[in-house]
Amino acid sequence: MKISESFAPLARTAVLGALALTAFGTLAAFAQETAPAAADAAAAAAPVPDKGDTTWMMLSTILVLFMALPGLALFYGGLVRAKNMLSVLMQCTMIVATVMIIWVLYGYSFAFGGGTSPYWGGLGKLFLAGVTPDSTAATFSEGVVIPELVFICFQMTFACITPALIIGAFAERIKFSAVLLFVVLWVTFVYFPIAHMVWDASGLLFGWGALDFAGGTVVHINAGIAALVGSIMIGKRSGYGRDNMAPHSMTLTMVGASILWVGWFGFNAGSNLEATGGAALAMINTFTATAGAIIAWVGIESLARGKASMLGAASGMIAGLVAVTPAAGLIGPVGAIVLGAIASAFCYYFVTVVKIKAGYDDSLDVFGIHGIGGIVGAIGTGIFASASLGGIGYAEGVTMGGQVWTQILAVLVTIVWCGVISAILYKVVDAIVGLRPTVEAESQGLDLTSHGEVAYHS
Repeated sequence: MKISESFAPLARTAVLGALALTAFGTLAAFAQETAPAAADAAAAAAPVPDKGDTTWMMLSTILVLFMALPGLALFYGGLVRAKNMLSVLMQCTMIVATVMIIWVLYGYSFAFGGGTSPYWGGLGKLFLAGVTPDSTAATFSEGVVIPELVFICFQMTFACITPALIIGAFAERIKFSAVLLFVVLWVTFVYFPIAHMVWDASGLLFGWGALDFAGGTVVHINAGIAALVGSIMIGKRSGYGRDNMAPHSMTLTMVGASILWVGWFGFNAGSNLEATGGAALAMINTFTATAGAIIAWVGIESLARGKASMLGAASGMIAGLVAVTPAAGLIGPVGAIVLGAIASAFCYYFVTVVKIKAGYDDSLDVFGIHGIGGIVGAIGTGIFASASLGGIGYAEGVTMGGQVWTQILAVLVTIVWCGVISAILYKVVDAIVGLRPTVEAESQGLDLTSHGEVAYHS
């Protein structure tokens, strides 16, 4: 055997080893190249909040808080007598603070906790479990990515202002402790379930296709019905129909109403959840509907009374804002003018005629403006959303008649749910702490008797 032949097996082994090493090196290099690529792909797939949308939603959240404090507080405060001014301010302040705590503890979970029930969101987000600065919101607007904490804060401000609206119906005649206890119970059993039904993807009314862009049912009908029930069950103010109960400061009421209008842009345009043309549509409608409602109220009042009042203009302002809330991002600007004017006319009739004939004491016309304006706005949304009337149109296969019927059903569900449960809760509160102060305390004024201070010193 030749020497060269004896080394042939070794040569073949060396060649195979070299090929294996080459292949291994190629695979290693490929793995090194593809690992970052896979990581980049995964990072690209993860939702990243848009900074512009996030900034807009943070600003909108602050605007909605501005509506409650000081907007609503001053609006209501100016409408009551001077001896009850601070009681209204205090009630608004404490309602906002109380609901904020409840929202963080369990309210957000009950409304948007990720559960599949059509009536409540479950317990998955109790104490904001799983929420971090990096988590994003599972909102009802497809493709919208904002930090979950921002979404939580935005929805929290809605939960705060809604029960604060109710107190206008029984202003000047309710115990401070009764207000706080009622609010805790009411947001738990009325507001959170309705918010889930309307705005959560698994919600009952959401599944029906009911349209409520920014809270016609959730906020205004809800608050208006609870206000009507409360005004009847608590009874009339002492001296109602005999004593002078005119607003003590229309100046403060005008300031408060104007703040509400400014803040309402966060309420309506913010409900688009992103800074796009949809928010711009809601913004212009918040201008035009309100202007139409003011002119309608003042015009009707001038014809009916011979004079136009500042109270009427402020009332028309709120009526227009309420009516356009469910429709803000769904109808056109001209349709918004018409909707605002129609709602204003209905609200004027309920405030000046129906309330008087029915004999209930809705002190600051919460039902007459928020309840009726919300109902007209919610049903009107189904009409003016039509593309033929300048709206954005309906879902595929849905007609105007079908959408209006869905809107009516959503209104009825809200009225029944809120009305029945609110009545029960008023009874519960009355049994625990009592609803009304003594006649003497009411006569002296709630500022002194409930809080030991006065708004004005002579």
